[in-house]
Amino acid sequence: MRIFRHFAQASNPCIATIGNYDGIHLGHQSLINHVISESRAKHLESAIITFEPHPKEYFQPKAAPKRVISLREKLEFFLSHKLDRVYVIRFDDNFANLVGNDFIEILQTKLLVEGLVVGDDFRFGKKRQFGIIELKHSGIQVTQPGTIFINNERISSSRVRNALQDADFEHVESLLGRPYVISGRVIHGEKKARLLGYPTANIHMFHKSPPLSGVFAVKLDSFFGVANLGLKPTFGGVKNLVLEVHLFDFDKNIYGKHVHVTFFKKIRDEKRFSSSNELSSQIASDVNHVKDFFNL
Repeated sequence: MRIFRHFAQASNPCIATIGNYDGIHLGHQSLINHVISESRAKHLESAIITFEPHPKEYFQPKAAPKRVISLREKLEFFLSHKLDRVYVIRFDDNFANLVGNDFIEILQTKLLVEGLVVGDDFRFGKKRQFGIIELKHSGIQVTQPGTIFINNERISSSRVRNALQDADFEHVESLLGRPYVISGRVIHGEKKARLLGYPTANIHMFHKSPPLSGVFAVKLDSFFGVANLGLKPTFGGVKNLVLEVHLFDFDKNIYGKHVHVTFFKKIRDEKRFSSSNELSSQIASDVNHVKDFFNL
């Protein structure tokens, strides 16, 4: 898979799709699967055009929704599906002011897009001026797989985000088609939890503010544990959410490793404790709760 940070001149035609793909839920996966099947049937390359930052972070940075997954997690998903090209385009003033005809020209002359797979509400160009009609007039073949529904509700990133905020992980899995995972590299922390008798793996997350927080029953790769995703109020607090995982019966050195943390159940909200002893007692209770959940 080739990753481009700009609209590099392509040498081969492709079938493409365009979108933010926050979460890569089942609706997104339907578009991606159509790109893969159409490109293979026509012996063309497959391509995805996505954006960084999220357009809503550009237009309304303070009101932008929290991201379901990070850019790296999106790229991991695209790689696992063996896509040929991914364009990660910086959403800035220049791109926001790109008119529809100029964008179509880029698709046709630089990216060599012969077919485009898009959702029913797809719009593009400055102030979303163009849509499906203009695309079809350009000569690009347009495929619309149709909206995916669950229980008569449209699958969307907002629904995934709301389910994560409610810690309804069964619902999240039904929308994503897979469990919810946060990935990152294990880094050295302040080791305060170790002094309490509960050493943790500190995960450097690639998105600063996922739409959930608290204490959770998790698995780090294949190991069971209890995770705290929060702001560490007992130790003075931090600006951005920190993910720490205490693993059961674990003594391996995983510093520097890239790991995946799968979320299964929320145990409680994060809170500030008045003393280290009070926090240690609560962690012991959390550990027992999680072990009961996993039948360990």
